[in-house]
Amino acid sequence: MKIGLPSEGETINNYFAANFGRCPFFIVFDTHTSKIITAYPNSAQNVAGGAGIQAAQSLINNQVDTVIVPQIGPNAWNVLKNANIKIYTGISGTVQENITAILSGKLEETRTAADRGFRRGGRGMGMGQGRGQRQR
Repeated sequence: MKIGLPSEGETINNYFAANFGRCPFFIVFDTHTSKIITAYPNSAQNVAGGAGIQAAQSLINNQVDTVIVPQIGPNAWNVLKNANIKIYTGISGTVQENITAILSGKLEETRTAADRGFRRGGRGMGMGQGRGQRQR
């Protein structure tokens, strides 16, 4: 199995990144060899829009068959699912802890974008506080 994981760094000892589309790095891990195939900077990290879609496409380009994510938007979810990639909701901790969790059957497969791995809404941190307006 080739697993794609968002990471804060380039090793399995780094923390699992909290945001899929805007994570600093992706790690591709091969469970057959128990080694990292590649670790690369996420080129979508700072794009204005569509970060999740671009991040998903980069994992497809790296031929993963499984992705572990903290959360995922519906567009990125659709891109991965259309490529027949299994999506699992990860746990906080390190990349290694997520690899161990999936291999021991402790992670839950995300079957729809509406599963617990997808979050929408909430109060914004900007001046509008999620109301879509500026305070004066």
